[in-house]
Amino acid sequence: MPSSIAHSPWRMSVAPMMDWTDRHCRYLHRLLSRHTLLYTEMVTTGALAHGDVQRHLRFDAAEHPVALQLGGSEPADLAHCARLGEQWGYDEINLNCGCPSERVQRGAFGACLMNEPQLVADCVKAMVDVVQVPVTVKHRIGIDQNEDYGFVRDFVGVVADAGCRVFIVHARNAWLKGLSPKENREIPPLRYDVAARLKADFPQLTIAINGGFQTDAAVLEELARVDGVMVGREAYHNPWWLARWDEQFFGAAPAAPTREQVEEDMVAYMEREATAHGTHWYAVARHMLGLRNGLPGARRWRQVWSDHRLKHLPAREVMALARTKPGATAPDALRASAVQAGALPTEPLSL
Repeated sequence: MPSSIAHSPWRMSVAPMMDWTDRHCRYLHRLLSRHTLLYTEMVTTGALAHGDVQRHLRFDAAEHPVALQLGGSEPADLAHCARLGEQWGYDEINLNCGCPSERVQRGAFGACLMNEPQLVADCVKAMVDVVQVPVTVKHRIGIDQNEDYGFVRDFVGVVADAGCRVFIVHARNAWLKGLSPKENREIPPLRYDVAARLKADFPQLTIAINGGFQTDAAVLEELARVDGVMVGREAYHNPWWLARWDEQFFGAAPAAPTREQVEEDMVAYMEREATAHGTHWYAVARHMLGLRNGLPGARRWRQVWSDHRLKHLPAREVMALARTKPGATAPDALRASAVQAGALPTEPLSL
């Protein structure tokens, strides 16, 4: 049995991020790491009850392991949506108890649910009763400026009694008033010790920690104290970091040989998506713009892939343009297409 299988499934994961971790983003991340657990954007129970279920739940089989994050506060609605998630093949159902946005609060879910641990317990039990996959909770360590450890400890205790065995702890308080969602990710201080204390108090539970991770060293330090680390924006902006995770954190062979191969695999995916679902490559490419961060020519490569004037070109031709080195001459056909689009000058091309 590979050593990676012996680790907790939550050892490394990429956080659910609205407008970012869609199925195209998750496909990219899976090319970079075979073992990292991937999360969907938060999907509300209302969106599944009254919207396009296929649009919200469709994903590529290559994404496994992949978890569905739900937003809601009505036990019956969450049970219905959890059952849908299991039927669609998700490996886990996660309840959002951490989002502090006012829009989410108006729906009476997200971080404000931490003030109602028994309601969260009822929601968890309703989902646990109807699915076989794990039901997990992602939450904050406190609400507003209340930094009393007893608040989060009691929350975890009540919800655990309802059948939740996995808690993903965003190690900042959520301020429900006075801070934007962006400020809520930056201003309340990170307190990793709270997650470590929860693990000590609830050794039978799986405790993963989220918030502010940017380096291998920071991840390894927390993996010595808790069961897993969830990485958010750094994984999105610098996706090549994930290419080290299988080896560094799971003891497995790396998934991605080169950035160039990942780019080619993404272009093949773009072509399949266009054929099967009519998805334009531009909607996929936005997620891989950080793939070459730190390398010479990364800025120009990123500019080509994000240039809306090239949207009429096939993805494979855009890749060829992006890879044309400074001072080199692009193939005549590509140059003509790019000039016609206004993305390149009419004089001799020196990229």
